[in-house]
Amino acid sequence: MKRSSLNSNYWENRYQNKNTGWDIGKISTPLKTYIDQLNNKDIRILVPGTGNSYEAEYLWELGFKNTYVLDIAISPLQNLKTRIPDFPTEHCLHKDFFNLNISFDLILEQTFFCALNPELRRDYVHKMADILNPKGKLVGLLFNFELTENGPPFGGDKSSYVRLFKECFNINIIEKAYNSIKARRNKELFFIFEKK
Repeated sequence: MKRSSLNSNYWENRYQNKNTGWDIGKISTPLKTYIDQLNNKDIRILVPGTGNSYEAEYLWELGFKNTYVLDIAISPLQNLKTRIPDFPTEHCLHKDFFNLNISFDLILEQTFFCALNPELRRDYVHKMADILNPKGKLVGLLFNFELTENGPPFGGDKSSYVRLFKECFNINIIEKAYNSIKARRNKELFFIFEKK
């Protein structure tokens, strides 16, 4: 799959045609478990490649009002605004992640990394480090299955992820998710990376 083919038109068409197999219709259990232990509701949080934004919706309902979502397609952002009319429009970022220039304390990864062409992975790591505040965290899930040329999703494995991220991040945790949904059991790694 060519890098240029995974553009805004590609993703918008998938939403318009309801070709969204990654969408589980709710927040994923591992991220819910992580969010439930967060105490500081003032932190600035980003959910990139947010899709239908169940993580952002959950955060918002818990009082994390400094939550931002980003997607290259407009439909999922509109879907969030329909479900949560008071979610600030200025927190709905309709843009390319690599052009983002706002900083965050926490970034939640949920099926964004695996949707990017693998040739962009190093750029992803550097951009994440660039937009995180000092000691900021990148937390979420990475798919634990063989990287193929067919995708998205594009997979990977623990050792390749560690090699990729360790340049810019301290690897606090990366382990098989114990509480994945049934369809993703044994296929997800939960991780907490802290900006160096």
